[in-house]
Amino acid sequence: METTKYHRVVLKLSGEAMAGDGGFGISSDMIRSVAKQIAEVIALGVQVAIVVGGGNIWRGVAASGEGMDRAHADYMGMLATVLNALALQDALERMNVVTRVQTSIEMRQVAEPYIRRRAIRHLEKGRVVIFAGGTGNPFFSTDTAAALRAAEIEAEVILMAKNGVDGVYTADPQKDPAAKKYETLNFMDVLSRNLGVMDATATSLCMDNNIPILVFSISERENILRAVRGDAIGTIVRRDDV
Repeated sequence: METTKYHRVVLKLSGEAMAGDGGFGISSDMIRSVAKQIAEVIALGVQVAIVVGGGNIWRGVAASGEGMDRAHADYMGMLATVLNALALQDALERMNVVTRVQTSIEMRQVAEPYIRRRAIRHLEKGRVVIFAGGTGNPFFSTDTAAALRAAEIEAEVILMAKNGVDGVYTADPQKDPAAKKYETLNFMDVLSRNLGVMDATATSLCMDNNIPILVFSISERENILRAVRGDAIGTIVRRDDV
């Protein structure tokens, strides 16, 4: 069997990644591509948990900027992540990958409530676990949810799958042709330079719990598989003492 660098990972899928090139809604082609890659990773014995964003359907920050109550807007964003999670679950199970969705906000008719020990048990049995609903609290991003869940289930790495971006750059590569990609970064660099890998809360949580972050492009075929194998793709963010 092919060897992998990681045994248990958290895959963070942004809402933009779920939308594909359309930029809004759920792309069936993108969902199928991601599901196929995850199925290949599961076949290698890697335990995969997924945290999904909801920006392809609803952005709470944008809505609050237009006057909506921030907590109200964020709860709507949490519901958007559940839609994405159910779509991904359906795609995975059509590929015979046993999948469980767990939500931070209880909705037992469609998903399990988040229970840490149950989530770990699912992973140990080879099931994919999709965490939806963010942290269950307003004012926290799904990046923070990914960092929190990774710490709780003792994941070895967070795989940040981006749409159209293959790593972390000195500037926006779409606006600055001279922008250079970082191969490695430490957490303090990300925070001090405001590089936007994750929000500051999520980055600090990863730093405190020594959880590296690998940022890579979801658009390139087999990148999730390459990430778990430990191939040199994207940008790795970690502590200097590792």
